Amino acid sequence: MSLILKRLQSTVAETVIKPTHKALSPAQQAYLERVIRVDQAGELGANLIYAGQYMALSHKPELKPILKHMWDQEIHHHNTFNNLQVEHRVRPSILTPIWKVGAFGMGLATGLLGKEGAMACTEAVETVIGGHYNQQLRVLSNNYGDVEEIETGKPSVSKQVTDLQAQISEFRDEELEHLNTAVQNDSHEARPYWLITETIKLTCKAAVWTAERV
Repeated sequence: MSLILKRLQSTVAETVIKPTHKALSPAQQAYLERVIRVDQAGELGANLIYAGQYMALSHKPELKPILKHMWDQEIHHHNTFNNLQVEHRVRPSILTPIWKVGAFGMGLATGLLGKEGAMACTEAVETVIGGHYNQQLRVLSNNYGDVEEIETGKPSVSKQVTDLQAQISEFRDEELEHLNTAVQNDSHEARPYWLITETIKLTCKAAVWTAERV
C-alpha cells in the first residue's frame, strides 16, 4: 500500500506544471486581474445583449441563424473568461446584477426596434469592445516582457501572458466580425442611427470604466 501511495505521489509531482517565470510585479498582477474582471463582465453583457435580441427577433427566419451564430460565440467568450476568473481567483465586478439586467434590456429594446435597430446596437457595442481589446493587447505587449525566467534569469513574456494575449486577439477578431455582420445587415438604416449608436457607445464605455474598478 505504501509503495502504491509513493508511486501515486510521484506521478502527481511529475504532472504539476512548474512556474517558468518569477512572479509579476504588484502593478502587473493588478492589471492582469483588471483585464480578466472587465472582460468577464463585458462578455457577460454581450451574451445577454444577444439573448435579448434573439428573443425579439428569432421569429424572423433570415435573422435567426445570424443572431444565433454571434450569440454562440459570445457564450464561448463568456465561459472562457469565467474559467479564467476562477483559475486566477479574480473577484467579479460587484455590479454584475446591474450588467445582467441592463444588457438584456438593451438587447431586447433594440431588437424590438427591428433588424436595423438590433444591428445598430451590435455595431456600437462591437466598436467599443474591439477598441477595448486592442488597448489591452497594446498594454500586454509593452509591459510584460521584463519578467525574469527562473532558470536563465533572462527577461521574457510568460506563457500566462502570451496565452491571454492569444485569447483576447481571437475574441477581438470575432467581435470585429460581428461588427461587419451588423453593417452588412443594414445597421446604418436604423433611425435615429446616430442617437442609437452614440448612446450605446457611451453606455458601453461607462460600463467598461466601472467594471475595471468596481
